[in-house]
Amino acid sequence: AEIVSVDSMQVYRGMDIGTAKPTPAERRRVVHHLIDVVDPGEDFSVADTQRIGRAAVAAAPGPAIIAGGTGLAMRAIVDPLEFPGSDAGVRAELEQADLAELQDRLVALDPDAADHVDLANPRRVIRALEIHAVGGRTPSERAATPAARAVRTYESLLEFRVVGLDPGAQLESRAVARFDAMLDAGLLEEVERVAPRLGRTAAQAVGYKELMGVVAGERSLPEARTDAITATMAVAANQRTYFRRDPRITWLEWHDDPAVRLERARRELLP
Repeated sequence: AEIVSVDSMQVYRGMDIGTAKPTPAERRRVVHHLIDVVDPGEDFSVADTQRIGRAAVAAAPGPAIIAGGTGLAMRAIVDPLEFPGSDAGVRAELEQADLAELQDRLVALDPDAADHVDLANPRRVIRALEIHAVGGRTPSERAATPAARAVRTYESLLEFRVVGLDPGAQLESRAVARFDAMLDAGLLEEVERVAPRLGRTAAQAVGYKELMGVVAGERSLPEARTDAITATMAVAANQRTYFRRDPRITWLEWHDDPAVRLERARRELLP
């Protein structure tokens, strides 16, 4: 089966160790999609993931495996998510206004959305206004569409099975071991190589963000290591919360042996 990665950072070329990409040998054995798609200075949206991921699933000679940790990206492929367009000019114009003015405009335009948007976050307010300016529909109008209702009730476009693995109490020890293994494999040197080319999104990748301070001489490696492990655990906790809401996921009992985990997943996916 071909594999479609929904890891939001594996799309960036040169960011290999810190994103735990499959090795070149693994990629020669099995076709992988959504890996090494763009340079780290480029933007890559969930809508881009949806477009490429759906095309890969449709073209695969058999059932494809969607793997990774970004819940929204997974749902973008299998569920009827719709992503409104963007307009850099509109966004730039909105960014010139002060937050109070933007808040007033959103409240006047879409009072219901204003109740759900974080009004203290300029980026969220600007995006809500941009959606209306580009698409002609308010966020509340978009939320009332059949597609949006289907997303809320976890109705899928594709026939699929999904399994989840949760290390539970082992999360912290695994996060520590994982990051230390990345350091041993040369993550700091990788960050030093790619740092000058990182765009806004890629620069937020866990591990890279913390180690860039080390590369710049602004912090110590032990401090960055601690922060990266903490950030890894926070991301994992958020992913756990996100995926646990999805009633379609069958959660498998954790086992330290990867072969056992694989066999359990195989039995669930291929009954």
